[in-house]
Amino acid sequence: MARQKQEARRVVPVEVADFNGQMAEALRSAPWWMVSIAFHVFVVVLSSLFQADVVKVATPPMINVEYGAAGTPPEIDKLIDEDPVESIVPSDVPAVEPVVKTDGEIAEKNVSDDDVPTDTSRAGEGRGETVFDGLSTNGIIGTGGGVGGHFGDGLGGHRRARTVGGPRRHADDAVEDALRWLAAHQSADGGWEAAGFGRWCDGKPAADEGRGGVGKAGYDVGVTGLSLLAFLGAGYTSRSEGPFGKVVAGGLRYLRNTQDAEGCFGARASGHYVYNHAIAALAMVEAYGMTGSSLYRSPAQRGLDFISLARNPYFAWRYGVKPGDNDTSVTGWMMMALKSAKLVNAGETKAGRPAPLAYDEEAFEGIKAWVEKMTDPDTGRVGYQVRGSGAARPEALSDRFPSDKSESMTAVGVLARIFLGENPNASDTIRKGAGLCAQRLPSWNREDGSIDIYYWYYATLAMFQVGGEPWKKWEAAMKPAIIDTQRKDGEFCLFKGSWDPIDAWGGDG
Repeated sequence: MARQKQEARRVVPVEVADFNGQMAEALRSAPWWMVSIAFHVFVVVLSSLFQADVVKVATPPMINVEYGAAGTPPEIDKLIDEDPVESIVPSDVPAVEPVVKTDGEIAEKNVSDDDVPTDTSRAGEGRGETVFDGLSTNGIIGTGGGVGGHFGDGLGGHRRARTVGGPRRHADDAVEDALRWLAAHQSADGGWEAAGFGRWCDGKPAADEGRGGVGKAGYDVGVTGLSLLAFLGAGYTSRSEGPFGKVVAGGLRYLRNTQDAEGCFGARASGHYVYNHAIAALAMVEAYGMTGSSLYRSPAQRGLDFISLARNPYFAWRYGVKPGDNDTSVTGWMMMALKSAKLVNAGETKAGRPAPLAYDEEAFEGIKAWVEKMTDPDTGRVGYQVRGSGAARPEALSDRFPSDKSESMTAVGVLARIFLGENPNASDTIRKGAGLCAQRLPSWNREDGSIDIYYWYYATLAMFQVGGEPWKKWEAAMKPAIIDTQRKDGEFCLFKGSWDPIDAWGGDG
């Protein structure tokens, strides 16, 4: 049986014709390459865990999905939950089968990063210096032409200098300040604490002055994954020279030390642990794609193994392992990790092409089936667990943050369709979904309950892929809603570089 499972797992190559040429052309017309990185950092600092990046190309990379031998999922209408279950307690999570290992034994805990060579090509980290040396094709998914990211800078890994003025200058400064805030609040063990971040200042204990913004400790693994994605998205890896390289190395070490024997990142204290795992797996896959380091390949592979193990047959994911019900939110994060693995297999680092990762090819079929079932064909709106029902909200905050102020699930659905190969220029469903998002632009309004960073994150990715007028409208709203609202007061160990966690999910992350 183990042999059959091992043979059944396939490394899926990605075929992208003339890809670097397409990317270079796309990046020449992408003015928000630095804003995309700022936005990724913003998502982390604002602490929206429930809400992790593809560069706009002339034709988006395709995932060619065909149903396998099992054929079309039978009677899928009957598998939709009309009365969603809000949580799954640990005792409800089914036992899991052993994960088939593809590259040796489980990595030892508390492995040192001393064997990771330093990348000395980076020039520095101060303003006005050339600090980005993006890799030509690594695993990051992101908007615009940021040097961190699956497509690097689109110029074969050549360095790109910081800009000296204008809108990009503001985005550049926002990125640097946000990364410094994150670095200042990293815990001594390498992770980031959702509840106790105020206890740290540059790796040392500090007096938490009761500044507020406290999240839930159960999401530390997911918050650490998001924080790492911010640094990776800005082009920093564990091999980077300077303090940010050490920050990334410490964060990745923390994640490795939380991974269990079945590949799951973090403790399974509640059904929501799947969010922690998906985001941590995405960060680990990205780190492996950017470095090609064997230190990260095994935890990345085992993280993908667990994603495959947790998926419901024919459909997608929700809380726990094969729980029987699905939701669009968890599915979106799992999709991001799988898409990243697909891109990693097509990429190269400075050391050459990374050894490929195995991932669940049939999962893309399940994602496609789920998104179809959740999409209202008349409006294009995507539901959380019920077709066309719109965004999910914490029950206690549903009045303060009305679901009709957000199109978060619609944004996830639009992005999924594009990732699965649907042409945004020819799809009426994508057009309708993008139109809904264009009616709900980012706005930092503290009074009307419309601040939803989870929504802004996915919609930014989706609208960038759609392009045209929908993206222009969204892009124009991003600067006042995001860059202009960053805290500039105090020190980095206090507020400077951060954003106030005042959206619907800020109290979690």
